[in-house]
Amino acid sequence: MLPCELIPEDMLVAASLTLRRDEPMWKHTTFKTGGPADFYVQAAADKPLAAAAPLFRYARDNKIPVQIIGGGANLVVADAGIRGITFDTRTVSKTGAYVNEGAFIVPAGMFSDDAAELAAQNSLSGLEFLAGLPGTAGGAVWMNARCWEREISGVLRGVDVLDEDFNVVFEPFNADAWSYKLSPYQRRSALILAVHFDLSRGGRGDILKQMSEYRIERDSKGHFNYPSAGSVFKNNPVFGKSAGKIIEELGLRGLRIGGARVADWHGNFIVNTGGASSSDIRALTQAVQQEARRKLGIELEPEILFIGDWR
Repeated sequence: MLPCELIPEDMLVAASLTLRRDEPMWKHTTFKTGGPADFYVQAAADKPLAAAAPLFRYARDNKIPVQIIGGGANLVVADAGIRGITFDTRTVSKTGAYVNEGAFIVPAGMFSDDAAELAAQNSLSGLEFLAGLPGTAGGAVWMNARCWEREISGVLRGVDVLDEDFNVVFEPFNADAWSYKLSPYQRRSALILAVHFDLSRGGRGDILKQMSEYRIERDSKGHFNYPSAGSVFKNNPVFGKSAGKIIEELGLRGLRIGGARVADWHGNFIVNTGGASSSDIRALTQAVQQEARRKLGIELEPEILFIGDWR
């Protein structure tokens, strides 16, 4: 019997955690693919994520792997699913953000678009570039999300985390630990609890107008035509052009494996045209990498994450 099956019920109840077995992960990723999570755990919308600390301690003590997910916007979950515990930080609540000593603070499980909208309603500028993003604020921090030449690290004051010793601590922003689509949390097992943004005052109408323009442009670029994760590969300035442009010049738009296809309208999008498996998406990603390597001698680095049991 797996230790997961012995997780004390009273511990789950005390932390307001729900646990479901064999949860289909295609329901929780923007690619709409992925097999079952052995034990899928989600926090209640009205409880702080830190309440899950006993669960994380239990998992460590019993050597149970834990996978933390947010909005599922940058993930490809293996068709065989995820072993151990999958902890979902998302909340359907749009409340919980507040202003404290000049910082705009949002729970990690709040969707990025909701955080940007709430900032705008409070006449706070700086998060406009998150408008229309499908992931969570915590996920955006983890990835150091970047759009429209803006990135999370440019508006970050600090992060509340549940650290590796299960203490809740505030970690101030340290620019030396951040770079292009890289955050220090990618190298750690800490749980991001809340995000402190450093925003500026602005005109609410102007902020909302800019956000609307970003959403319209995302839609016009086909971000939501099919299930996808947006850009698949990181842009490397050494290459002298974007990853999408490189892929287009290689003639790979429209390349298909199974139900996965390089988008006809954008070289750096892989889309699920219907019935794609995660293995299709992974194989297509590798095929694009191989062509870039073979013809140009360059290594395209994925920014999407392949998680779960790929054995």
